[in-house]
Amino acid sequence: MSTLLHLDASARTSSISRELSAVFADVWRAANPDGGYRYRDLAAEPIPFIDAAWTELCDAVLAQSSTDVDRLSELVRTPEQAAAWAIIEPLLAEVLAADVILIGTPMYNYSIPAALKAWLDQVTFPRMSLGHRRFVVATARGGAYSPGAPKAAFDYQERFLRDFFAGHFAVQDTVFINAELANARQDPALAHLRGKHDESYALALETARNLAKEY
Repeated sequence: MSTLLHLDASARTSSISRELSAVFADVWRAANPDGGYRYRDLAAEPIPFIDAAWTELCDAVLAQSSTDVDRLSELVRTPEQAAAWAIIEPLLAEVLAADVILIGTPMYNYSIPAALKAWLDQVTFPRMSLGHRRFVVATARGGAYSPGAPKAAFDYQERFLRDFFAGHFAVQDTVFINAELANARQDPALAHLRGKHDESYALALETARNLAKEY
C-alpha cells in the first residue's frame, strides 16, 4: 500500500500552490483508494526552528557514523535533546512512512518560505537516504524563472530544493510543477502577461493531474 505525505507552505489560505497540490492529492487518492494519506499545513501549524539540542543530535550522528534514521532516538542523552526529539520524531515518522512526498510551496523572495525551511531542517540529519521515496513540488512563482527567462538565474526555489533532496536524501528525480507569472493577477505592470500566466497555470494543473495518476 502506497502512502502520500502532503505538505503546504503558503501563507495564503487560498493560493495557487495550494490549488496545485490539492489537485495532485485528490487525483492520487482517487487512483489509490487503499493508500495512506497524511496532510500538514506548515503555515497554519508552524514547525519550530531547530535549536542547540538538534545540533547536538547531528553531532552524535556524525560521531557514531550512524546512518540508520530509525535508531536516532538512541542518541538522545539530555532533557534538552529529548525535547528536541519530541518535535522531530512525529515529523520524521511521517516522512519515513511515505512513498510520495508532495510539497505545495510559493516562491518567496526568490526562495522558499521559512515555514518549509523549518520543516526541512527538523527532518534532516547527516548521511540520510530516503531510498525509494519520490518528491513532487508544486510551486507558484510571481515572475518567470524557467530556463531562458530573464530572471532564471534568480531561481533559488527549485534549484535549492532539487539540490537539497539530492544532497541530503539521495533523491535524484524530484519533479517540479511550476505555475509562473502569478503576479500578473494583481500587478498592473504585469497585466500584459496574464495570458502567459493562464497558460502556465493550466499546464501546471494538467501536469499535476497526469503525474498523480502515474505516482
